Amino acid sequence: MKNICIIPARAGSKRLHGKNSKLLGGIPLIAHSILYAQENNTIIDTVYVSTDDEQIKKIALEYGVHVIDRPASLSGDNEPTVSALKHVLESLEGEIENVILLQPTNPLRPKNLLQEAFEIYQKEDRDSLFTVSRCHQKLGRIVNNQFIPFNYEIGQRSQDLELLYSENGLLYITKSKAILENEIITKRAFPLEVNHIFASIDIDTQEDFDYAQYVLGRENFDRISTL
Repeated sequence: MKNICIIPARAGSKRLHGKNSKLLGGIPLIAHSILYAQENNTIIDTVYVSTDDEQIKKIALEYGVHVIDRPASLSGDNEPTVSALKHVLESLEGEIENVILLQPTNPLRPKNLLQEAFEIYQKEDRDSLFTVSRCHQKLGRIVNNQFIPFNYEIGQRSQDLELLYSENGLLYITKSKAILENEIITKRAFPLEVNHIFASIDIDTQEDFDYAQYVLGRENFDRISTL
């Protein structure tokens, strides 16, 4: 049985042009996920980048990983991520048991996250695992210009909020057979709670990118300060 990592990175990005090759901390955004996968080579056998972009392909090859050319039919704005993962699996030979999905727009991850997640995934004997974060916000809807609270009552203390969680995008592990059936998060998925500052980073805009730069700079400063 084989575990592979797939990093999907298409060319199109309307709000932040060329974000996957944009330099974050001196290296391309996508390189952060590539390096993370390579650091976890006791779990991941092979790393694949799925892309329709020549610049991203060049970067991936420079970092020593395999590239699967994604066809234009699977690279549109409305195309789900699972279609890129499925295309990679259908392009490969040999038996693959698990797919680790690392999204380049979530570039920073706790060092031991994959190791801990994979151990839980195996112990729980699930079809998939994905990371979530606790939501501490008072959420509501606006209907006819009126705010309708969703997870609290007006005046309720924040510490008494109903426990809600958001999918943070840091990490996904899924059986290949589920992906071939167009699923990443299955009905038997294990939600792994990760409440780390890295979980708040999901790059889609310049403001998101600037925040990632700030967090990365702070982490590097803290690490140097402890040496």
